Amino acid sequence: MSTVIYNVIFYILAFFVVISAAVVAFSKNIVRSAFAMVVTFLGVAGLFVLLSADFIAVTQLLIYVGGILVLILFAVMLSSRVKEIKISNLSVGYFPGGIIIALLTLLLIYIGVKTPWQKLDSVRFEPSTSAIGNSLLSNYLLPFEMISVLLLVGLIGAVVIARRKEDQE
Repeated sequence: MSTVIYNVIFYILAFFVVISAAVVAFSKNIVRSAFAMVVTFLGVAGLFVLLSADFIAVTQLLIYVGGILVLILFAVMLSSRVKEIKISNLSVGYFPGGIIIALLTLLLIYIGVKTPWQKLDSVRFEPSTSAIGNSLLSNYLLPFEMISVLLLVGLIGAVVIARRKEDQE
């Protein structure tokens, strides 16, 4: 991929990540914040793909979007008290906070411009997914299998507990 295309994709993804993260932080509607968080996580996963860290990108999507965010949405949707809760962010600290953010931003820009950055040669990495797979099935086979059995026992235990409660009703 050429450098120009890489930079354009990077800045588009970074823009979406920053804007959606701002929506997460400043939205008063928790469902809207949760969906903006999906966009944030997708953008971060895209940035990981640009860094050739495909395993981390997929893990980011599976854990955060597939697990935690769905859990948040189910908790909000199944909760009956959400309609009663008003999220208010009445703060008198907007002006001082804005000044502090502006000063920190200017400081970071100044440091970024004045630092003599060294140009490094690009390094060709081995694909991370195949390296992790080879490690899990060679050097770390026993711990991997033990964790698999532990997860299976936990899953069977959850089913037994759920059935026991179902039979009691």
